Amino acid sequence: MRKRTLLGGMASAALLFSISSSAVFAQNITLRLHQFLPAPATVPSEVLKPWGSALEDASGGRIKIEHFDAMALGGRPTGLMDQAVEGVADITMTLVGYTPGRFPKSEVFELPFMMVGSVATSKAFMEMIENDLQVDEFKDVKVLAAWVHGPGVIHSATPVNTLEDMAGLKVRGPTRVIVDLLNELGASPVGMPLPSIPEALSRKAIDATVIPWEVTPSIRLSELVTNHTVFSGEEALYTAAIVMVMNKARYDSLPDDLRAILDASTGMALTEIAAARMEEADAPGLAIAQDAGNNIITLDDAEVARWKQAAQPVIERWKADMGEKGIDGQALIDQARALIHKHGG
Repeated sequence: MRKRTLLGGMASAALLFSISSSAVFAQNITLRLHQFLPAPATVPSEVLKPWGSALEDASGGRIKIEHFDAMALGGRPTGLMDQAVEGVADITMTLVGYTPGRFPKSEVFELPFMMVGSVATSKAFMEMIENDLQVDEFKDVKVLAAWVHGPGVIHSATPVNTLEDMAGLKVRGPTRVIVDLLNELGASPVGMPLPSIPEALSRKAIDATVIPWEVTPSIRLSELVTNHTVFSGEEALYTAAIVMVMNKARYDSLPDDLRAILDASTGMALTEIAAARMEEADAPGLAIAQDAGNNIITLDDAEVARWKQAAQPVIERWKADMGEKGIDGQALIDQARALIHKHGG
């Protein structure tokens, strides 16, 4: 159904293309898309590449997407936003938390136990971008889509059955907010991007990592650790805010008809598809761990309540940090929660 929705939008855009009197004379466009995930991961294989193919079809072959996975154009994941700003790549996909403090309002969606359903939370994030953040935090790029992954899971060498089991564990965290959360939970957090996880676990530089089930098969995580801790309830321990952005000058330079086709295939439509695919891909990741005989631990509601209480100082510190930047953190939290609820979370 979601694929049909995307293709339906593409078909509408293709009609615009076909009736444009200037379309015949407009140039062909090749856009280079750079991102940090390995090619087999869910987002490149099931979101970005199908999107690129559909976009090419809708434009009659006049827009082509060149995919560069796993940092194939060079640099580090932390530099992907600047690669889009500077035009090193036309489009990049990255976590906003890879550049700590640069997108403070967007961090609201990464706060502990904020996320309620990845699709609802992603649509809330994209709506906030469309209404405010595009002309504020993301003024140097064009945001094509924004989403969050499914519920964050703790994957560890030793079992994490209670809050006390986090004490002293060296745990990889992806972003500033999540690193602060891990520290508050008693762990010894280590900030690093996703591609570094397998080597860090193999070298025992870390004891555990937090990532969603969805991405675990692409880095063979269930072969590296044997314990996986999930949380009961609707709210997730954490999630990460992800954006796909385009060089602003490159976007503005597109012929009107091709920009219309690109716009029809991105925004809220692509946001919903990306979030849904990531959420759906959690089940196969979990199944791989189960088939391997790994230990799946589900914390009950009473234990989750203890983690929520322990995480509260992270939220208070984030609000204080926002206040120092002249931002009303509590108002942002209230706005994010209202938008999540609006979209079904």
